[in-house]
Amino acid sequence: MVLTGAGISAESGLITFRDSDGLWEGYNVYEVATPHGWQKDQALVLDFYNMRRRNVAEAQPNAAHKALAELEKDFDVQIITQNIDDLHERGGSSNVLHLHGEIFKMRSVNDPFTTYPITGDILTGDMAPDGYQLRPHIVWFEEPVPLIEEAARIASAADIFVVIGTSLAVYPAAGLLSYAPRSIPKFIIDKSIPPITAIANLTAIEARASDGVVVLKEKLNELR
Repeated sequence: MVLTGAGISAESGLITFRDSDGLWEGYNVYEVATPHGWQKDQALVLDFYNMRRRNVAEAQPNAAHKALAELEKDFDVQIITQNIDDLHERGGSSNVLHLHGEIFKMRSVNDPFTTYPITGDILTGDMAPDGYQLRPHIVWFEEPVPLIEEAARIASAADIFVVIGTSLAVYPAAGLLSYAPRSIPKFIIDKSIPPITAIANLTAIEARASDGVVVLKEKLNELR
C-alpha cells in the first residue's frame, strides 16, 4: 500500500496550500473548503475548484507517479491518495483510491453517492438530474470521509506500507499508518520527515518524491 499526499503532485506544479506560495494563498480555507463556505458563497467555491480543475488538466504526471506505476510489474500495488488530481491514473497506476474526492467528478448536493464526469466548469444554476445544484466531488473539511473504512481495511492487510509526500497532519488519513501490521516494513518519503513515534520497522527517506521513489525501489528489491 502507498499513501500519497500533496508532495508527490508538487513536482508536477500543483502546489499545496501548506506551502508559503501555496495554492490557497489569498483564500481562507474555510471559505472554499467547508460546508459553511459553500452555504455562504457557492459561486466563490465553484470558481475556486474550476481553477483547480484547469490547473490539474494542464499538469503532467512526474517521475514519482510513473515509478509507482512501474512497481506493478513486481508488486500488487494499491495507492491511497489524499490528492484530488488524476496524476496517478495518468501515470499508469491501476488501483487508486481517492480519499478526498476527485476534481474531475461532480455530484448533486443532495446525493453524495452518484457522481458525473466533469472537465469544464461548474456554475451556479447547473443542476444534477435530481434537480439539485451540482458541486465538486470533493471531501471538504468538516465532512465525513466515506472511503476511510475501505482504506483502513487495505492498510491492515498490507505487506509493505509506503508514505509519500504527506505531512501526516490531516486526519483521518494520517491515522492509516497505525492500521498497518506492526511487523511489516514501512517507508516514508518526504522532503521534511514529519515527527513520527512508536512506528515499528520504519525507514525514513528524506528526499523529494521522485528521488525518494528511486531509493524505495532499491530497498524493495532487497526485500524480494
